[in-house]
Amino acid sequence: MKIICIGRNYTKHIEELQNERPTEPVIFLKPDTAILPKNFPFFIPDFSSDIHHEVEILVKINRVGKHIDPKFAHKYYDEIGLGIDFTARDVQSQLKEKGLPWEKAKAFDGSAVMGEFLPKSEFSSLENISFELKNNGATVQSGNTSHMLWKIDELISYVSQYFTLKIGDIIFTGTPEGVAQVKTEDVLEGFIEGKKLFRIQVK
Repeated sequence: MKIICIGRNYTKHIEELQNERPTEPVIFLKPDTAILPKNFPFFIPDFSSDIHHEVEILVKINRVGKHIDPKFAHKYYDEIGLGIDFTARDVQSQLKEKGLPWEKAKAFDGSAVMGEFLPKSEFSSLENISFELKNNGATVQSGNTSHMLWKIDELISYVSQYFTLKIGDIIFTGTPEGVAQVKTEDVLEGFIEGKKLFRIQVK
């Protein structure tokens, strides 16, 4: 399986990190070893002193596709989930300064949290899904898919121009504003429309 991540898909998150607004989706990949096993805590790696949480809506691909037309993209998934793209912000900043790839900051072991998935039929509109991340009971990130620069079907179509999508591939669709450092003993909980889909303890 592939983990395909979209960067800079929410305007306010672009602004909070003082990044340039892209003219097309920013794509990076995580290996399957990045997946945090279910019911495991997240251990802060020793190579970073500034790990940030980035909560994101996830899409699970259910059929093989290449060069998918946007009007047919809805046929390629039937589940929506929630996860975290953990980011070593200090490492990422160093890499960006040198014009180097982000993988060391984004694709390390345990950096991809995947919560439960819900049937997309549960949602009246995929372009109006609210979601949030709580840290120790307090909401730290809150977003809605209506604020995406590129919607889910557009992302599937775009990504499929470069990578053949296969059954089980996961697309992380980008994070809203509010990303922040996690600390030992933090408890992170993710919600879609008020339904809890994951709980992670930081070690």
